[in-house]
Amino acid sequence: MSSPTGPAGLPVRMPRPRQPGRHRRPEPLAAPEGAPALVLAVPGTPSAATRSLAEEVVSIARSELPGLDARIGYLDGDDAEFPTLQSVLTHTAQERTARYEQALAAGADAKQPEGPVAVVVPLLAGPDNALLRQVRQAVMESRIAADLTDVLGPHPLLAEGLHVRLSEAGLARADRARLFTVATAADGIILASVGGEEAVQAAGITGMLLAARLAVPVMAAALDQDGSIAAIAEQLRASGSQNLALAPYLIGPEIDAGLLEAAAKEAGCASSDALGPYPAIGKLALAKYTTALGIAPQPQGAPVR
Repeated sequence: MSSPTGPAGLPVRMPRPRQPGRHRRPEPLAAPEGAPALVLAVPGTPSAATRSLAEEVVSIARSELPGLDARIGYLDGDDAEFPTLQSVLTHTAQERTARYEQALAAGADAKQPEGPVAVVVPLLAGPDNALLRQVRQAVMESRIAADLTDVLGPHPLLAEGLHVRLSEAGLARADRARLFTVATAADGIILASVGGEEAVQAAGITGMLLAARLAVPVMAAALDQDGSIAAIAEQLRASGSQNLALAPYLIGPEIDAGLLEAAAKEAGCASSDALGPYPAIGKLALAKYTTALGIAPQPQGAPVR
């Protein structure tokens, strides 16, 4: 709506009234005052690329929830350039105590902080017991009250991310509802995970969602089990798939890139990139946080195309 009463006769943009009824837009969600910090637990050897990825993930989370206190802790950090998860939790607790004491000193009617200092979200697509033990150990050694969430998957948004990465590599059509072809499109996908048999089973759930999107067979295999990738490649070829592709069911930092290259070579196929800072990763990390606090439902997956 506009009004002709603005300066120099120019119309003035007026805010639209809120739409009444059940179809009105929901009020934007914001982090509750005094809410715990979201601490992203980043596995793997820290590097500039890892930090950039983690910062993008927390940036997406902050954009989805204004006022969110989001921090990054590295499982193998050095407490200099890359702060460890343990030190980040300790520092977060110290800051919360300092804010409370400052409020009391200023004469404010401050309430003593209660509940967890932080919610720790592992930056992992699937379960990896060795890495999750590291996360739990860091939380225990910090002696800080912190909640630890599950890993990010399985989830339809991860299937969407895998589809996008495959299409970016020219190994899948971006949208099979559109009538165009990709000459190098794979007719069978090996979904590569780390974390042993439990991780393979979890990846298989997302694999079924990916298979529905691509209309090609998708089978999960373990990068950290000798012969697993080659065995699945042989199984897919025996069932009629000849042009295979390797899709890493990984965020990125948790695996050595050389292992992915070796696996693709072993299977005799091309590979897409890891999920990396795909926007859904930040949204899923935030969903784990908000679900732990009971302030919002988990994000809905995109419909299968």
